[in-house]
Amino acid sequence: MLYRPVGIEELALVFDSGMRAFPPRLPEQPIFYPVTNFGYASQIAHDWNTTSGSRAGYVTTFAVEDDYVARFERRIVGGREHEELWVPAEELDEFNSRIEGLIEVDAAYFGEGFTGLVPGEFGLRGKDAVEQFVCLRGTADYSGMDFSGETYAQRRIVYCHYPFWREHDFSGLGVNVERRDDLMALIERRWEISGIPFPLPRLCQDAERGSASNR
Repeated sequence: MLYRPVGIEELALVFDSGMRAFPPRLPEQPIFYPVTNFGYASQIAHDWNTTSGSRAGYVTTFAVEDDYVARFERRIVGGREHEELWVPAEELDEFNSRIEGLIEVDAAYFGEGFTGLVPGEFGLRGKDAVEQFVCLRGTADYSGMDFSGETYAQRRIVYCHYPFWREHDFSGLGVNVERRDDLMALIERRWEISGIPFPLPRLCQDAERGSASNR
């Protein structure tokens, strides 16, 4: 098992691959850096990603054949638990082809100022992550069909924002905890019957990894 902390932009590109591949590196990024333990990946996602860029950090988890992984250099950065695998950028396509099954999201963290992905079309056009959820709550209240259509059309955003929506306090915007949780359950049911070939983030860090709760 390997782990990679990513921001929301990289997660969106992984989503576009069907949760099966990481995007190509940029010219100034000669190395792809998965890490070998959840704790280190979680530390990066929580401490670094939430304080820079889009203010969001996710821990992705995936499996690669042991024999194939053994060909790459391992580096210790800081403490001995801070172990990285160094994959040359030009070998990332082959590396992706060796991923067994799906890339999954095991943890997500959000910092001050997180706005998320802002769509340019459909009913959520121009809205940030908080405004999107309030809008979806209203849509679900008046039309289940419109809600289904919107969540499917915006499935990339729903996937990336799901962990944030699950924990955020919307009570100041007229959506109390009960109404929030009811909408999350509806989103989960719609996702299950949508035909999308992978599940929403499983977010098992608290139950299986013993890490801190999402902020």
